[in-house]
Amino acid sequence: MLKNRLNRLPGLLLGAQIALIITGGAVRLTKSGLGCPTWPECAKGSYVPSEHQSEPLINIWIEFANRMLTFVLVGLAIVTFGWVLKTGRKNLRILAFLQILGIFGQAVLGGITVLTKLNPAAVASHLLLSIALIYGAVVLNERSRDYPKASPLTNAGVLLIRLVFSLTLLVIIVGTVVTGTGPHAGDQAAPRYDLDIRMVTWLHADLVIALCGAIFALYLLLKLAPISSSPEARAQHLKLVKTFIILVLVQGGIGYLQYFTGVPIILVGLHLLGLSLVWLTACKLLIRTSTKRDAKLA
Repeated sequence: MLKNRLNRLPGLLLGAQIALIITGGAVRLTKSGLGCPTWPECAKGSYVPSEHQSEPLINIWIEFANRMLTFVLVGLAIVTFGWVLKTGRKNLRILAFLQILGIFGQAVLGGITVLTKLNPAAVASHLLLSIALIYGAVVLNERSRDYPKASPLTNAGVLLIRLVFSLTLLVIIVGTVVTGTGPHAGDQAAPRYDLDIRMVTWLHADLVIALCGAIFALYLLLKLAPISSSPEARAQHLKLVKTFIILVLVQGGIGYLQYFTGVPIILVGLHLLGLSLVWLTACKLLIRTSTKRDAKLA
């Protein structure tokens, strides 16, 4: 029983990494980014919220709770690393150790974000490091479960999956520029990019359209062409691609709705959740794809 529970550690770590994106979004959307106005302390002379702080109480505790999640992540990462060492899985050691390093990196970036008064570049780097850590956590989780199990795909299938993954990453990166230009900065006085919000938003939307084209092409290839000799492998990839298509369409719909309704907080929060799920699925799609050519199709 205990062994089965320990086997879930990589999945729990992955879930916590996704949770950090959601709580970080809550900090930004509630204008709590400077609820703890200094770092590493929460307030001058105190590592916890102080009664002498002038910031609104709700903002203080939202930011402080987000900081506390870092300790949960560190604890999970250390326990996961210990589990990996105990199992003797050498192929997982570096992945597990990088999670610990990355979380400490997040803490430092969080400090830089606060000390620069929520500079949009610092805020973006904070999110993008989370994206990298989620990728690493997905790899760790998948390999701990002995994926990829599917037989390899043809070169065309592999290239399309890599294109889908790359476009997903590019959509997220440009999305951080949209965020850094838009209204939800995390604090009333936070700096913004001096860019045309309409221009960067439509660039973001155009990349999403390109991503939709690539994922539909992959779906048709999986459905109609013999890109794998294994029906099981084909079915596995098709299931992931269908999930990805649904998530991207819903995410795109939320994005357009945000744009035409004045970027309400609830939709931005849902968009962040959608981002996490889209990225998670893109990572799984890439990781479960072997780069070796299927001998039966060569």
